[in-house]
Parts: sequence; C-alpha cells; structure tokens
Amino acid sequence: MSDVYEKLRQKLDDLSVGYPATPNKVEIKILKRLFKEEHAELFLHMLPILEEPAIIAERAGKDTEYVESLIEEMAKKGLVFRKRDKDRVRYSAPPFVIGIFEYQVNQMDKEMASDLEEYHDKAVMKIVQAFKTPLMRTIPVNKELVVKWPIAPYEDVLQIFDSQKTISVANCVCRTMGRLTESGCDKPIEACFSFGATADYYVENGMGRYVSADQAKQIVKENLEKAPLVMQPVNSQKIGGLCMCCGDCCGMLKSLKLQPNPAASVKSNYFAQVDDSKCEGCELCLERCQMEAIRLVDEIAIIDYDRCIGCGLCVPTCPGDALELIKKKEDDQYTPPENFMGTYMNIAKERGKI
Repeated sequence: MSDVYEKLRQKLDDLSVGYPATPNKVEIKILKRLFKEEHAELFLHMLPILEEPAIIAERAGKDTEYVESLIEEMAKKGLVFRKRDKDRVRYSAPPFVIGIFEYQVNQMDKEMASDLEEYHDKAVMKIVQAFKTPLMRTIPVNKELVVKWPIAPYEDVLQIFDSQKTISVANCVCRTMGRLTESGCDKPIEACFSFGATADYYVENGMGRYVSADQAKQIVKENLEKAPLVMQPVNSQKIGGLCMCCGDCCGMLKSLKLQPNPAASVKSNYFAQVDDSKCEGCELCLERCQMEAIRLVDEIAIIDYDRCIGCGLCVPTCPGDALELIKKKEDDQYTPPENFMGTYMNIAKERGKI
C-alpha cells in the first residue's frame, strides 16, 4: 500500500500534459492531501472515459455498492468526473490539468495553495503549454476587433455562448490560489465558464452557478471593463469551457511566458499591428499586454511577434487608434481538433503515450 501514491502519480502522468515527479516529492504530498488510500486505489482502476460503477467495480475486483459509495465520495471532492443522465450515473478519471486541480477551487486552503503553487512553479508551468497541441487557445476578446475578416464560430466569444444549452460560471482557481498565497492579483475572480456536462458537474459540486448566455456575456463585458483578461477556450471546435485569464495568476499564460515563442505555442490565428503614425507613446498597451510583447522605442510601440498571442487586449483602449488585430495568412491558420478528446489524443501522441 505504501507505493499507491507513486502509482497514482504515474497514472496521472499518463493523462493530458502529465503529472511529473519533482526532487522534493511535493506532487506526492498533494496527492496524499487530496486522496485517501482507498481513493487512490480505486482511481488506478478507472479510465478517462465515462463508465458506470459496476464496470469499474468488476475491473477493480470490488463490491459494486462499495464502489458506488466510494466513487461518489470522490466525485464530491473533485477527484473524479461525474455525468448524470436520466437513468444512470457515470464516472471517469480526469487528468490533473485540466481536471482535478480546477475542481479544488472551493476546497483549497492556504496550505494546499502553497503546495500547489510550489508544484506549478517547479513542474507544471514547464510542461502545460510546451506541446505542439496546446490545452487552451487564445481568441480575440471581441469579434468586432477582426471585423475585416471572417471569424470561425469557435473563435467568436458571443457565438460560443449562444451555441450552449447549459452554462455555468465559477471562480478562477488560479486567482483563488494566488490570493491564498498572497502572490496573485485583484482582477475579477468569477471568470471561468463551463458548458454541458461539465457545467452540471460544477453546479452539483457547489463550485459554480448556472447562467444564461446573455448573463455570461454580461459577466465577460463587466470583467473586461475592470481588467485586461485574455479569452482562453479549451483547444477544440466543440468547446467545453472558456476562461478569462491574466498573466499574473493563470498557469497557462505563465507557462506561455516561459516559452521562447509564445505566439507559436498558443496557436492563435491573429496578431496585433501598430500604425507608427498614430501611436502617441502613452504606454497603455504595455500595461495591458499579458505576454510582455510590447515595448516602447523612440516613443513608438513595438510588438515582438514571437510573443504576441493575438488576444486583442491592446486594441480597444488605444487612444490614438494606432493598434489593430490582423488575421494571419491562410497557410499559418490553425484549426483546432474537433473535440477535446482529439486534443488529448494529439498530446498523448506527442508524449509517446500512444
């Protein structure tokens, strides 16, 4: 039983971007904080696809009633994903990111936040956006910023909300962690949206609340009026979630900053461009950029195109209308996988897991 947590770490390392080991084993400390030993043992017998408890019980060699009780306990703790249908309940083994980490938003205390922050700094941020296939993408904050060009439905924030039957909004887990460790920011915290079954899971677990499409758009509008936040949906055409992220707290953006070429890593289809004749040298765009992609040279804003992720945050507040968002050439356009399972499969292939 003593090595069950290392086996659990290895299983989580096979999922999504992984769960790497560190010299001081902080990742094991986190797992012991989250999982009881019986939780860890059962997780080892679970798959990343939805299954009924009876199937998991048979695989684990356990009594079905015991597994039903234990797995529901795990679901309430954010250790497994749950989907309720009319006549059945199914569960799956989520990755650590995106998954178990995000599901701890309401259960996190200062000690857990400290351990998670240490682990993110030592291991997670080095890998979470280091693959050719990213977990999340950056899209323009507003469709009107790219009105000169057709914009795909999966890159139109308003259409993303309008196409959803079920929407929930929750607090940002990264900003929650940052505030507990006093290393974060004071930007709006209710800023993460989930759709479909994931939205139901968030609400059932008390992590979020249901909102309509119009309410979701209003939250986005109010948040953007208060702070520069990058719109990041999951990297698929069928979108299961969308977050409003900042460069101070967000693990995804902080990881991007570590990349030599964030623009390539994020797979954005846009970039910002400056009209030198209109730039007033006010530096507002420098303050709003979450990637540190803009600097002032001779009182003119200069964009580092290796660092620009095409979020558009610099465009609408430019007093001289010197900035605009440009769509990349057709050969440089990126089309996301059809669904998030395709994203995971692509990452798994890159990591040599399949």
